[in-house]
Amino acid sequence: MRIAVNTRLLLSGHLDGIGWFTYETLRRIVQAHPEHEFIFLFDRKPSSEFLFADNVKPVVLFPQARHPLLWYLFFEWSVPYAVRKYKCDLFVSPDGWMPLHLKVPTLTVIHDLNFEHSDGNLRLSHQIYMKHYFPQFAKRATRVATVSQFSKNDICATYSIPEDKIDVVYDGAHDIYRPLGEEADARTREQYTGGVPYFIFISTILKRKNLANLLLAFDSFKKKENMPYKLVVVGRRVWWQDELREAYNSMQHASDVVFVEHVGAQELLRLLSAATALAYVSKFEGFGIPIMESFHADTPVITSNVTSMPEVAGDAAWLVDPASVEQITQALCTLATQPAVCQDLIERGRARRELFSWDKTADLLWKSMQKTLS
Repeated sequence: MRIAVNTRLLLSGHLDGIGWFTYETLRRIVQAHPEHEFIFLFDRKPSSEFLFADNVKPVVLFPQARHPLLWYLFFEWSVPYAVRKYKCDLFVSPDGWMPLHLKVPTLTVIHDLNFEHSDGNLRLSHQIYMKHYFPQFAKRATRVATVSQFSKNDICATYSIPEDKIDVVYDGAHDIYRPLGEEADARTREQYTGGVPYFIFISTILKRKNLANLLLAFDSFKKKENMPYKLVVVGRRVWWQDELREAYNSMQHASDVVFVEHVGAQELLRLLSAATALAYVSKFEGFGIPIMESFHADTPVITSNVTSMPEVAGDAAWLVDPASVEQITQALCTLATQPAVCQDLIERGRARRELFSWDKTADLLWKSMQKTLS
Protein backbone atom coordinates (compact mmCIF):
# COMPACT_ATOMS: atom_id res chain seq x y z
CA MET A 1 0.00 0.00 0.00
CA ARG A 2 1.18 3.56 -0.74
CA ILE A 3 0.16 6.24 1.75
CA ALA A 4 0.49 9.98 1.07
CA VAL A 5 0.96 12.15 4.17
CA ASN A 6 0.83 15.92 4.56
CA THR A 7 4.12 16.63 6.39
CA ARG A 8 4.41 20.38 5.84
CA LEU A 9 4.71 21.04 9.60
CA LEU A 10 7.81 18.90 10.02
CA LEU A 11 10.16 21.89 10.32
CA SER A 12 13.55 21.28 11.89
CA GLY A 13 13.92 23.23 15.14
CA HIS A 14 10.38 24.61 14.91
CA LEU A 15 8.02 21.83 15.91
CA ASP A 16 4.90 23.07 17.68
CA GLY A 17 2.19 20.89 19.23
CA ILE A 18 0.83 19.60 15.91
CA GLY A 19 4.35 19.29 14.56
CA TRP A 20 5.31 17.03 17.47
CA PHE A 21 2.14 14.98 16.95
CA THR A 22 3.13 14.53 13.30
CA TYR A 23 6.72 13.62 14.18
CA GLU A 24 5.99 11.20 17.01
CA THR A 25 3.18 9.30 15.30
CA LEU A 26 4.67 9.03 11.82
CA ARG A 27 8.09 7.99 13.11
CA ARG A 28 6.52 5.03 14.88
CA ILE A 29 4.07 4.11 12.13
CA VAL A 30 6.53 4.02 9.25
CA GLN A 31 9.06 2.02 11.26
CA ALA A 32 6.39 -0.44 12.40
CA HIS A 33 5.07 -0.97 8.85
CA PRO A 34 7.98 -1.47 6.42
CA GLU A 35 5.62 -3.38 4.12
CA HIS A 36 4.00 -0.05 3.11
CA GLU A 37 5.46 2.96 1.29
CA PHE A 38 4.89 6.45 2.69
CA ILE A 39 4.96 9.50 0.42
CA PHE A 40 5.77 12.49 2.66
CA LEU A 41 4.53 15.73 1.08
CA PHE A 42 6.62 18.72 2.18
CA ASP A 43 6.36 22.36 1.11
CA ARG A 44 10.14 22.91 1.38
CA LYS A 45 13.29 20.80 1.39
CA PRO A 46 13.01 18.53 4.45
CA SER A 47 15.63 17.77 7.05
CA SER A 48 16.97 14.22 6.93
CA GLU A 49 15.80 13.74 10.53
CA PHE A 50 12.25 13.43 9.18
CA LEU A 51 13.01 10.58 6.79
CA PHE A 52 12.36 7.96 9.41
CA ALA A 53 12.98 4.78 7.39
CA ASP A 54 13.76 3.46 3.92
CA ASN A 55 10.05 3.19 3.14
CA VAL A 56 9.66 7.00 3.24
CA LYS A 57 9.84 8.92 -0.04
CA PRO A 58 10.07 12.72 0.42
CA VAL A 59 8.33 14.88 -2.19
CA VAL A 60 8.66 18.67 -2.15
CA LEU A 61 5.63 20.50 -3.50
CA PHE A 62 5.09 24.12 -4.47
CA PRO A 63 4.18 26.61 -3.04
CA GLN A 64 5.22 26.92 0.60
CA ALA A 65 1.83 26.77 2.34
CA ARG A 66 2.01 29.59 4.90
CA HIS A 67 -1.07 31.77 4.30
CA PRO A 68 -4.59 31.27 2.88
CA LEU A 69 -3.92 31.70 -0.84
CA LEU A 70 -0.90 29.40 -0.65
CA TRP A 71 -2.84 26.90 1.50
CA TYR A 72 -5.42 26.72 -1.25
CA LEU A 73 -2.87 26.22 -4.04
CA PHE A 74 -0.91 23.64 -2.06
CA PHE A 75 -3.88 21.50 -1.02
CA GLU A 76 -6.21 21.91 -3.98
CA TRP A 77 -3.59 21.67 -6.75
CA SER A 78 -0.19 20.37 -5.65
CA VAL A 79 -1.32 17.64 -3.25
CA PRO A 80 -3.93 16.07 -5.61
CA TYR A 81 -1.33 16.08 -8.38
CA ALA A 82 1.17 14.23 -6.17
CA VAL A 83 -1.44 11.72 -4.96
CA ARG A 84 -2.30 10.89 -8.58
CA LYS A 85 1.31 10.84 -9.76
CA TYR A 86 2.43 8.36 -7.10
CA LYS A 87 -0.78 6.30 -7.31
CA CYS A 88 -1.45 6.56 -3.58
CA ASP A 89 -4.10 4.45 -1.90
CA LEU A 90 -4.71 6.72 1.11
CA PHE A 91 -4.15 10.35 2.09
CA VAL A 92 -3.49 11.31 5.72
CA SER A 93 -3.28 14.87 7.07
CA PRO A 94 -2.02 15.23 10.67
CA ASP A 95 -2.81 18.97 10.79
CA GLY A 96 -6.44 19.07 9.62
CA TRP A 97 -5.93 20.61 6.16
CA MET A 98 -6.79 18.45 3.15
CA PRO A 99 -7.86 18.60 -0.49
CA LEU A 100 -11.61 18.59 -1.04
CA HIS A 101 -11.70 16.52 -4.22
CA LEU A 102 -9.37 13.57 -3.81
CA LYS A 103 -10.54 10.27 -5.27
CA VAL A 104 -8.82 8.16 -2.59
CA PRO A 105 -9.85 7.60 1.05
CA THR A 106 -8.81 10.45 3.34
CA LEU A 107 -8.09 10.71 7.06
CA THR A 108 -7.67 14.16 8.60
CA VAL A 109 -6.64 14.90 12.18
CA ILE A 110 -8.52 17.96 13.50
CA HIS A 111 -6.90 18.74 16.85
CA ASP A 112 -9.41 21.36 18.01
CA LEU A 113 -11.82 24.05 16.83
CA ASN A 114 -10.52 27.00 18.86
CA PHE A 115 -11.00 29.30 15.84
CA GLU A 116 -14.75 28.54 15.84
CA HIS A 117 -15.35 29.69 19.40
CA SER A 118 -13.59 33.03 19.74
CA ASP A 119 -12.20 35.75 17.51
CA GLY A 120 -8.83 37.43 17.77
CA ASN A 121 -6.80 34.26 18.33
CA LEU A 122 -5.62 34.19 14.72
CA ARG A 123 -5.00 36.64 11.92
CA LEU A 124 -8.35 37.62 10.46
CA SER A 125 -7.52 36.11 7.05
CA HIS A 126 -6.53 32.82 8.69
CA GLN A 127 -9.67 32.71 10.82
CA ILE A 128 -11.94 33.39 7.82
CA TYR A 129 -10.22 30.67 5.80
CA MET A 130 -10.42 28.08 8.57
CA LYS A 131 -14.05 28.82 9.40
CA HIS A 132 -14.91 28.42 5.72
CA TYR A 133 -12.91 25.29 4.95
CA PHE A 134 -12.68 23.21 8.12
CA PRO A 135 -16.39 22.29 8.11
CA GLN A 136 -15.84 21.06 4.54
CA PHE A 137 -12.68 19.16 5.52
CA ALA A 138 -14.59 17.39 8.30
CA LYS A 139 -17.51 16.49 6.06
CA ARG A 140 -15.49 15.48 2.98
CA ALA A 141 -12.92 13.34 4.84
CA THR A 142 -13.59 9.61 4.88
CA ARG A 143 -12.72 9.65 8.58
CA VAL A 144 -11.62 12.19 11.16
CA ALA A 145 -9.28 11.70 14.11
CA THR A 146 -8.85 14.05 17.05
CA VAL A 147 -6.91 14.17 20.30
CA SER A 148 -9.55 14.19 23.06
CA GLN A 149 -13.12 13.24 23.75
CA PHE A 150 -13.83 16.95 24.26
CA SER A 151 -12.64 17.72 20.73
CA LYS A 152 -14.63 14.82 19.31
CA ASN A 153 -17.81 16.10 20.96
CA ASP A 154 -17.05 19.64 19.76
CA ILE A 155 -16.49 18.56 16.14
CA CYS A 156 -19.67 16.47 16.19
CA ALA A 157 -21.75 19.32 17.59
CA THR A 158 -20.22 22.21 15.62
CA TYR A 159 -20.07 20.50 12.22
CA SER A 160 -22.90 17.93 12.58
CA ILE A 161 -20.52 15.02 12.03
CA PRO A 162 -21.65 11.51 13.08
CA GLU A 163 -19.86 10.25 16.18
CA ASP A 164 -18.90 6.97 14.55
CA LYS A 165 -16.88 8.85 11.90
CA ILE A 166 -14.44 10.28 14.49
CA ASP A 167 -11.67 8.41 16.32
CA VAL A 168 -9.97 9.71 19.49
CA VAL A 169 -6.17 9.33 19.38
CA TYR A 170 -4.89 11.06 22.52
CA ASP A 171 -1.54 12.89 22.45
CA GLY A 172 1.51 11.68 24.38
CA ALA A 173 4.76 13.10 25.72
CA HIS A 174 8.30 13.00 24.33
CA ASP A 175 10.35 10.08 25.63
CA ILE A 176 13.03 12.38 27.05
CA TYR A 177 10.85 13.97 29.74
CA ARG A 178 11.85 12.86 33.25
CA PRO A 179 13.03 14.43 36.52
CA LEU A 180 16.72 15.38 36.33
CA GLY A 181 17.50 15.66 40.04
CA GLU A 182 18.23 18.57 42.33
CA GLU A 183 21.84 19.09 41.27
CA ALA A 184 20.91 19.50 37.60
CA ASP A 185 17.84 21.57 38.51
CA ALA A 186 19.98 23.94 40.57
CA ARG A 187 22.27 24.53 37.58
CA THR A 188 19.25 25.32 35.40
CA ARG A 189 17.88 27.80 37.94
CA GLU A 190 21.28 29.45 38.19
CA GLN A 191 21.44 29.82 34.40
CA TYR A 192 17.95 31.19 33.83
CA THR A 193 16.82 32.90 37.04
CA GLY A 194 19.98 33.59 39.04
CA GLY A 195 19.29 30.63 41.27
CA VAL A 196 15.77 31.54 42.45
CA PRO A 197 12.74 29.23 42.01
CA TYR A 198 10.30 29.83 39.20
CA PHE A 199 7.00 28.90 37.61
CA ILE A 200 7.04 28.03 33.91
CA PHE A 201 4.68 28.79 31.04
CA ILE A 202 5.24 26.77 27.83
CA SER A 203 3.44 27.61 24.61
CA THR A 204 3.53 29.65 21.47
CA ILE A 205 2.14 32.96 22.72
CA LEU A 206 -1.37 33.27 21.31
CA LYS A 207 -4.37 35.11 22.70
CA ARG A 208 -6.17 31.95 23.79
CA LYS A 209 -3.14 30.81 25.81
CA ASN A 210 -4.19 33.39 28.42
CA LEU A 211 -0.73 34.67 29.29
CA ALA A 212 -2.26 38.04 30.17
CA ASN A 213 -4.13 36.63 33.17
CA LEU A 214 -1.12 34.57 34.20
CA LEU A 215 1.05 37.71 34.24
CA LEU A 216 -1.51 39.53 36.38
CA ALA A 217 -1.74 36.53 38.72
CA PHE A 218 2.04 36.26 39.02
CA ASP A 219 2.25 39.97 39.85
CA SER A 220 -0.42 39.48 42.52
CA PHE A 221 1.46 36.43 43.86
CA LYS A 222 4.65 38.51 44.18
CA LYS A 223 2.81 41.21 46.10
CA LYS A 224 1.19 38.70 48.47
CA GLU A 225 4.11 36.41 49.18
CA ASN A 226 7.11 38.71 48.66
CA MET A 227 9.19 35.68 47.67
CA PRO A 228 12.22 35.60 45.35
CA TYR A 229 10.32 33.94 42.51
CA LYS A 230 10.33 34.36 38.76
CA LEU A 231 8.05 33.37 35.88
CA VAL A 232 9.80 31.78 32.88
CA VAL A 233 7.82 32.18 29.64
CA VAL A 234 8.94 29.77 26.92
CA GLY A 235 7.47 30.37 23.47
CA ARG A 236 7.44 32.52 20.34
CA ARG A 237 5.59 35.85 20.54
CA VAL A 238 3.08 35.29 17.77
CA TRP A 239 0.59 37.58 19.57
CA TRP A 240 1.67 40.48 21.80
CA GLN A 241 -0.99 43.18 21.85
CA ASP A 242 -4.19 44.44 23.48
CA GLU A 243 -4.75 42.95 26.97
CA LEU A 244 -1.48 41.01 26.95
CA ARG A 245 0.66 44.08 26.35
CA GLU A 246 -1.42 46.05 28.85
CA ALA A 247 -1.05 43.32 31.49
CA TYR A 248 2.71 43.20 31.09
CA ASN A 249 3.09 46.98 31.12
CA SER A 250 0.98 47.22 34.29
CA MET A 251 3.10 44.77 36.29
CA GLN A 252 5.09 45.97 39.29
CA HIS A 253 7.27 42.87 38.97
CA ALA A 254 7.74 42.72 35.21
CA SER A 255 11.49 42.37 35.76
CA ASP A 256 10.81 38.95 37.30
CA VAL A 257 9.39 37.61 34.03
CA VAL A 258 12.04 35.81 31.97
CA PHE A 259 11.29 35.32 28.27
CA VAL A 260 12.85 32.40 26.41
CA GLU A 261 11.93 32.62 22.72
CA HIS A 262 12.54 29.03 21.64
CA VAL A 263 14.47 26.03 22.94
CA GLY A 264 14.94 22.45 21.81
CA ALA A 265 13.45 19.46 23.58
CA GLN A 266 16.53 18.81 25.74
CA GLU A 267 16.64 22.39 27.01
CA LEU A 268 12.90 22.42 27.57
CA LEU A 269 13.30 19.29 29.68
CA ARG A 270 15.87 21.11 31.85
CA LEU A 271 13.57 24.09 32.28
CA LEU A 272 10.53 21.95 33.08
CA SER A 273 12.34 19.69 35.54
CA ALA A 274 13.69 22.65 37.51
CA ALA A 275 10.37 24.54 37.76
CA THR A 276 8.23 24.66 40.88
CA ALA A 277 5.16 24.16 38.70
CA LEU A 278 3.83 24.47 35.18
CA ALA A 279 1.26 27.28 34.89
CA TYR A 280 -0.81 26.30 31.84
CA VAL A 281 -4.05 28.25 32.15
CA SER A 282 -5.17 28.34 28.52
CA LYS A 283 -8.71 29.26 27.57
CA PHE A 284 -9.03 26.51 24.95
CA GLU A 285 -7.09 23.34 24.17
CA GLY A 286 -7.70 20.20 22.16
CA PHE A 287 -5.33 18.30 24.46
CA GLY A 288 -2.51 20.28 26.12
CA ILE A 289 0.77 18.39 25.61
CA PRO A 290 2.75 20.42 28.22
CA ILE A 291 0.48 18.96 30.91
CA MET A 292 1.61 15.44 30.05
CA GLU A 293 5.25 16.50 29.67
CA SER A 294 5.11 17.96 33.18
CA PHE A 295 3.71 14.74 34.61
CA HIS A 296 6.71 12.89 33.15
CA ALA A 297 9.14 15.47 34.54
CA ASP A 298 7.60 15.21 38.05
CA THR A 299 6.58 18.87 37.87
CA PRO A 300 3.27 19.89 39.47
CA VAL A 301 0.67 21.36 37.11
CA ILE A 302 -1.72 24.28 37.37
CA THR A 303 -4.18 24.19 34.47
CA SER A 304 -7.65 25.30 33.41
CA ASN A 305 -10.96 23.70 34.27
CA VAL A 306 -12.32 24.15 30.72
CA THR A 307 -12.31 22.33 27.35
CA SER A 308 -9.98 19.30 27.23
CA MET A 309 -7.70 20.12 30.15
CA PRO A 310 -9.71 18.45 32.95
CA GLU A 311 -10.04 15.37 30.74
CA VAL A 312 -6.26 15.17 30.28
CA ALA A 313 -5.20 16.18 33.79
CA GLY A 314 -7.79 14.19 35.73
CA ASP A 315 -7.17 14.59 39.46
CA ALA A 316 -3.43 15.18 38.95
CA ALA A 317 -3.45 18.99 38.50
CA TRP A 318 -4.66 22.07 40.35
CA LEU A 319 -7.61 23.22 38.22
CA VAL A 320 -8.52 26.92 37.98
CA ASP A 321 -10.97 29.10 36.11
CA PRO A 322 -8.75 30.70 33.45
CA ALA A 323 -10.83 33.88 33.63
CA SER A 324 -10.14 34.26 37.37
CA VAL A 325 -6.86 35.99 38.18
CA GLU A 326 -7.66 35.38 41.84
CA GLN A 327 -7.87 31.59 41.39
CA ILE A 328 -4.62 31.49 39.42
CA THR A 329 -2.93 33.62 42.08
CA GLN A 330 -4.13 31.28 44.84
CA ALA A 331 -2.76 28.27 42.98
CA LEU A 332 0.65 29.94 42.58
CA CYS A 333 0.70 30.89 46.27
CA THR A 334 -0.23 27.39 47.40
CA LEU A 335 2.33 25.54 45.29
CA ALA A 336 5.08 28.01 46.22
CA THR A 337 4.47 27.64 49.96
CA GLN A 338 3.15 24.10 50.49
CA PRO A 339 5.61 21.36 49.43
CA ALA A 340 3.18 18.65 50.55
CA VAL A 341 0.62 19.80 47.98
CA CYS A 342 3.29 19.75 45.29
CA GLN A 343 4.35 16.24 46.24
CA ASP A 344 0.75 15.01 46.16
CA LEU A 345 0.30 16.42 42.65
CA ILE A 346 3.56 14.80 41.54
CA GLU A 347 2.39 11.41 42.79
CA ARG A 348 -0.96 11.80 41.05
CA GLY A 349 0.82 12.90 37.85
CA ARG A 350 2.95 9.73 37.89
CA ALA A 351 -0.20 7.62 37.88
CA ARG A 352 -1.97 9.79 35.29
CA ARG A 353 0.90 9.74 32.78
CA GLU A 354 0.62 5.96 32.41
CA LEU A 355 -2.63 6.43 30.51
CA PHE A 356 -1.03 8.36 27.62
CA SER A 357 1.95 7.68 25.36
CA TRP A 358 3.02 8.32 21.79
CA ASP A 359 3.17 4.55 21.28
CA LYS A 360 -0.53 4.37 22.08
CA THR A 361 -1.24 7.43 19.91
CA ALA A 362 0.57 5.92 16.92
CA ASP A 363 -1.24 2.61 17.35
CA LEU A 364 -4.63 4.35 17.50
CA LEU A 365 -3.82 6.52 14.49
CA TRP A 366 -2.79 3.44 12.49
CA LYS A 367 -6.07 1.75 13.40
CA SER A 368 -7.90 4.86 12.25
CA MET A 369 -6.01 4.67 8.94
CA GLN A 370 -7.09 1.06 8.55
CA LYS A 371 -10.71 2.01 9.25
CA THR A 372 -10.43 4.73 6.62
CA LEU A 373 -9.37 2.19 4.00
CA SER A 374 -12.06 -0.30 4.95
